Amino acid sequence: MPNLIVVNNPKDWTFQIPGVELVGARSYLTDETYSQMRYCRVFNLCKSYRYQSIGYYVSLLAAARGHKPLPNISTIQDLKSQTLIRIVDDELDELIQKSLAPIQSNVFTLSIYFGKNIAKRHDRLALHLYNLFPAPLLRAEFVRAKSIWHLDNIDPVSTGEIPTEHHAFLIDVATEHFAGRRVGTPKRRAARYDLAILWDPAEDEGPSNEKAIKRFMAAGVRLGLDTELITRDDYGRLAEFDSLFIRETTGVNHHTYRFARRAAAEGLVVVDDPESILKCSNKVYLAELLDHHNIPTPTTSLVHRDNLESVFAEIGVPCVLKQPDSAFSQGVIRTDTKDQFFAEATRMITRSDIVVVQEYVPTDFDWRVGIFDQKPLFVCKYYMARSHWQVIKRDSAGKKKEGRFETIPVERAPLQVVRTALKAANLIGNGFYGVDMKQVNGHCCVMEINDNPNVDAGIEDVVMKEALYERIMEVFLKRILTTKNGAAL
Repeated sequence: MPNLIVVNNPKDWTFQIPGVELVGARSYLTDETYSQMRYCRVFNLCKSYRYQSIGYYVSLLAAARGHKPLPNISTIQDLKSQTLIRIVDDELDELIQKSLAPIQSNVFTLSIYFGKNIAKRHDRLALHLYNLFPAPLLRAEFVRAKSIWHLDNIDPVSTGEIPTEHHAFLIDVATEHFAGRRVGTPKRRAARYDLAILWDPAEDEGPSNEKAIKRFMAAGVRLGLDTELITRDDYGRLAEFDSLFIRETTGVNHHTYRFARRAAAEGLVVVDDPESILKCSNKVYLAELLDHHNIPTPTTSLVHRDNLESVFAEIGVPCVLKQPDSAFSQGVIRTDTKDQFFAEATRMITRSDIVVVQEYVPTDFDWRVGIFDQKPLFVCKYYMARSHWQVIKRDSAGKKKEGRFETIPVERAPLQVVRTALKAANLIGNGFYGVDMKQVNGHCCVMEINDNPNVDAGIEDVVMKEALYERIMEVFLKRILTTKNGAAL
């Protein structure tokens, strides 16, 4: 995808940055070359973004053309909001105090060039501000009152306002930015569309291992998707992409949900979408949803501090208590006695006013059906860990042991398992889901629906191999094309 730097007057541009095309603002607005250009990133470095100025219209028309403007109109409006600046000042207070502690004066100006500052000690603060106000060149003003630093203002700056001694640094960070930080794929011809994969290699129980991530990226390349790994620090870059694939464990009070919300607001194709994260991450919601639509589940109740006795009388022991936001077998406890039930339920209720209680259904393994775009992709049997009632067994030190697995072709899986999984997943949406089920005496019951299901090389891809990754990338490509064609109508 081409990178355009748009400035008021190209004759005033003194920076040599590879990998970009310099364009005058009036040319960008009126020249058919750019109005007909379908795919590009637009880095708007005009002198002003004032309402109805040239700079304002560059970002406005870039959005209308389906280009990727930085800053976009939303950011331009945010930069004018004193209310938002006060909120940011409060949210980043600890970081602001730590970063500016050595400053002796009572005022300080922080220059932010593509999310970085010339002084390394301010890089984290610069990156956080850039993520909240994604614009190429920013200037943040801080004031100190009663020994406390506050963000007073933040504004975009033009290249003419950049100190000469900062020029070399700006060229370096801009060159790095335009070059990207692609991992795991060779340089190749320019692709039509860009897909970001949010992934944390340090996450112990993430939904995809490194080999799977590389296979996703390779599959994307084969389909013409320029894939790039991003981290939580790349929040401000989301507008540069056409799609976002979240391969970190998701949560509502987590950066993954903020990424999903931001990507959806920017018009990206995003998996997991924010609504799926909201619905699947709360087992209270899922229990009510499945019951309302008559999807078979183990006997399930919602317990709170006022109905402990009646729930115990209904379900008895052994039973399973689930924290609403539990994941990877954590926050899920089996109780075998009445005293244990009341003790664990009371403890859990201190964290969440409502806790899910289910009858205990012993089986040798759990089924999982992976579903994307309302079609089954893979079917796995996850066997219980040795001498344990769950797939994952953890000891007191946190070490884990997992049961064995068996991946089978979808067409060889029991028809009832696949049909029940599809019926359950379709209640959430058309995203990427993993439906966990048990099967007892030929009858299926749904345990939960997961957004962000595992796809690990050597496990879920055993049957389809590379074709599994291509099937998933094909859905992204189809949705990107639908979005682009819809925008063009």
